[in-house]
Amino acid sequence: MSADPQPHRSIRDMIEWFIHDRFATKVEKLATGDPSYLELQQQFEPETWLANAAHRVSQLQVVTHSLKAIHPDAKGTNLYVEPGPLVQNGLVGSHCLPADFQGDVVGNAAALDVYKFLKLEWQGRSLLGLALDFDEVLIDALSQDREKAKSWMRAFASITEPKGKPSSHVRGKQIYWLVGDDPTDNESYHLLAPLYATALTHRFYAQVSPNAWFFGDHNKAARKALKDKAPFEGGYISYPNLAAQKMGGTKPQNISQLNSERGGQNYLLASLPPNWESREIYAPMREPFRAFKRRPAVRKIVDELKRFLEVGPAKNMHTRDLRDDLTVMLVDELMLFTFDIHSLTPGWTTDEKCQLAPEEQYWLDPGRADEDGEFAEARRRSDWHAAVSSRAAIWLNRELGHKSRLHFGDAEHHRWERQFEGVMTEFRRQLNDLQDALRDEEDMEALA
Repeated sequence: MSADPQPHRSIRDMIEWFIHDRFATKVEKLATGDPSYLELQQQFEPETWLANAAHRVSQLQVVTHSLKAIHPDAKGTNLYVEPGPLVQNGLVGSHCLPADFQGDVVGNAAALDVYKFLKLEWQGRSLLGLALDFDEVLIDALSQDREKAKSWMRAFASITEPKGKPSSHVRGKQIYWLVGDDPTDNESYHLLAPLYATALTHRFYAQVSPNAWFFGDHNKAARKALKDKAPFEGGYISYPNLAAQKMGGTKPQNISQLNSERGGQNYLLASLPPNWESREIYAPMREPFRAFKRRPAVRKIVDELKRFLEVGPAKNMHTRDLRDDLTVMLVDELMLFTFDIHSLTPGWTTDEKCQLAPEEQYWLDPGRADEDGEFAEARRRSDWHAAVSSRAAIWLNRELGHKSRLHFGDAEHHRWERQFEGVMTEFRRQLNDLQDALRDEEDMEALA
C-alpha cells in the first residue's frame, strides 16, 4: 500500500483513498482494456467493496486472548477483552495494557484487508473504535442509505465478538480447578480453559526484543560511555537468558496476525528453576543425522509421515497442510537436537576422532569459533545452513523411501529443503546476533 496522503478532508475521503489504493495495487500489471481490469474496477467501487467487506468481516475476529497459540489445530472460542474493566492487581497481566493496545486477529488470512481497513484512523480513533461506538459520523461516511450503513456498521463491530457458543477443544489446555472443600467430589471443581494472552505477548515482545533494548540508541550510548569511561545517566537495560518460542513453524500466519508480524517469534523471560539433570549427550563424531534419527520423537514423526504418504492421500489442501505440519515438527526436532549438541564443551570437533564435514562442524560446534580464529572466519564465509538443509532433505528422502514403495526425487528434495532452510537461515541469524551480543557483554565486563 502506498503512503497515506494525510490529512484527508473527511472520513469518506480516507475510505475512498484506501479502496482506490488497493485497486491500484491489484491492477498494477493489467491494461485498462483487460477484462480482468474491468471486473476489478467494478469490485472496487466503494459501495460494492464496502458491502463485500461487511460480508467478509465475519471470517475474522479481533481478539486479546486466542486459542490457536495453545495448539494450531485447536478450534474453539477466542476472546476480546478490554483491559480497563479487568481486575487490577500487583501481577503482570492483560490489565496492564494501555488504552492504545494492539488487538490481534484470527481467522481467514484472505480477509485481512478488511481488518486493515478497520485500523484506519480518523482524528486519533480507528474506524473499528468508531464502529463499536456506533458513531454517527462514520454512518454518514459509509453510505447515503442510512439503513445500509447501519447494517455494515454492525457487521464491522461484530469483529470483536466470539463466533458461536463458548467452547474449548480437545487440543486446548483444560484445568480442573478446586472451588469446593472436597477434592473427591466432582462437583467441587470448575473446568478452566486457559487462552493465550496474545495482545499482552505482542506488547511484551516489542519491549524485550533485542532490537528494542540491546541495539537501541540508549543502550548503544551506554556501551559507548562505558568503553570511553565516561559518565552516563539512565542505566543499562539487559534481559539475560531470554528464550525464544516459535509458533506456527513455517506458517506463523495460521496462528494469528500479530504472530505472523513477529515471524512466529515469542520471547520468554528466564524463571530460573532448579538445574535440570539432562540425559547424557554424546557428540556425533560422524553422520549427525544417524544420531538425530535415534531420537524417539524423530522416529515417531518419520514413521507417521511415511504411513500417511503410503496410503496415497488425495492431492488437496488438507493433505498439504498435514504433510507440512509433520515436516515442521521434524524441523523443530532438528532444532532441539542442535541445542542439545550445543550444550557440549565448545571445541569438541577438534578431536581426531571427529569425521564431520566442515559445514556440519560449523553447525554443531559454534562455540569453537570463540577460541579458534581460523575456524571462526571459515564459518563466517560458509553457507553452512544451506548445506545442512540440503543434507537434511536428502536424509528425509532416504528415510521415507527405506523399505517402502514410496519413491522420492528432486521435487520432494526441494520441498523438504525449503522447509529446513527457512528455519536454519533464521537460526543462523539469531545465533550470530547472540554471539555478537555476548561478545559485547564480555567487553563491557572487562572494561567495568
